[in-house]
Amino acid sequence: MTGQVMRSATSAGANYEETRGAESRADFLHKSQLVLKELRETRYWLRLMHEVEMVKSDSEIIPNLIKENNELMNIIAKSIVTAKSR
Repeated sequence: MTGQVMRSATSAGANYEETRGAESRADFLHKSQLVLKELRETRYWLRLMHEVEMVKSDSEIIPNLIKENNELMNIIAKSIVTAKSR
């Protein structure tokens, strides 16, 4: 599962970097939607890791990562809404 988290999280980061060089609004939207998709997948794997207690149950590592991931999802989702409205 850690490999899946690494794959989806790094893909989200790479796709975010691609949004910074988007050639058009449509390109920006497409790449932003890919970022959001990868962040959703990352959240899934983090939740699963938390449920099966891959990290000590008293550790706040996974819940903190889930919280941060949710914050990133909110930021990207808002960026998508803003870009669509322009």
